[in-house]
Amino acid sequence: MTSQTIITGTGCYIPSVIKTNQEFLAQTFYTEDQKKIEANGAEIIEKFQEITGIEERRYAEENVDAADMAVTAAKIALAESGINPEELDQLIVAHNFGNVEKNTIQTDMLPALASRVKHELGIQNPSCVAYDILFGCPGWLQGVIQADAFFKAGVAKKALVIGTETLSRVVDRFDRDSMIFSDGAGAAVLEFKPSEQDGPGILSASVQSHCTEETYYLFLGKSNLPEADPNVRYIKMKGRKVYEYAMQHVPAAMKDCLDKAGVPISAVKKLFIHQANEKMDEGIIKRLFRLYGLKEIPSHIMPMSIHSLGNSSVATIPTLLDLVRKDYWTEHSLQKGDIVLFASVGAGMNINAVCYRM
Repeated sequence: MTSQTIITGTGCYIPSVIKTNQEFLAQTFYTEDQKKIEANGAEIIEKFQEITGIEERRYAEENVDAADMAVTAAKIALAESGINPEELDQLIVAHNFGNVEKNTIQTDMLPALASRVKHELGIQNPSCVAYDILFGCPGWLQGVIQADAFFKAGVAKKALVIGTETLSRVVDRFDRDSMIFSDGAGAAVLEFKPSEQDGPGILSASVQSHCTEETYYLFLGKSNLPEADPNVRYIKMKGRKVYEYAMQHVPAAMKDCLDKAGVPISAVKKLFIHQANEKMDEGIIKRLFRLYGLKEIPSHIMPMSIHSLGNSSVATIPTLLDLVRKDYWTEHSLQKGDIVLFASVGAGMNINAVCYRM
């Protein structure tokens, strides 16, 4: 019997504020070179939904910030795991912009969100090391990979990994891409525990960073509105470049992860992909199966939350995992022994994947 990194509890925070596509109908959009887009609102929304699959997204309530959402998701995950929070060796929080208060654009990372979460959870143990991770949208999954590495190094046994983001507060409402982003938080408790052969746990991981011409595919830039203050910056994305990058590199990283685990694609029950864009995620899966010489993709292999929750960056995968584990959808469920593959791509540009047996 050997020890494995096992997920023993999950939780998420889904904000109550629903922003539908119809609420953008009257919005005026501009291109990145600050030229007004003349197409009417209905045409813009129809094309947007066709590409992204997003029908509505969630925004954090005015009095709620990223740390608040992280705490709520963490409490749910901890309760399910049944562990005493004082036993945690690591508390890792993935995000991109820290806390951003409503109606501001300034990010707040002092103190670190992990320190705030540890404080709010009332954890006294100084050996519970709290730190943030900035890795773009793959941040939560990278936190999982880091926790697994610390476990295997023998310096930790229990960790809480959270992804939380309020992207709605750093978007430029005059940019069509702003409709993609949303808010939320997801968390998981990981424990390094004895596991039988073919028992639960992380089987392998794969990570890549491409930081040459890809570095600034996502960045902070001025508003598309011509008369906007150029000193105020918002999240910006070169959508076509991100799509092409993901198509080229993510399927290969996913296959590399499965190859390391010695797992054939036919053995994978579910694919948990970062909820960035429906067409992009579908394209990634098609190319992954093509790498195995397969054209047929099993139905219901890829749960999708982007239709109603949008792209909440680091929160998408842990939120999706929590929803599936708790039978949110009738067509998606997990049983003991199921093999799943997690994968994400985002700013940096960074890619990661984890193969896991439930």
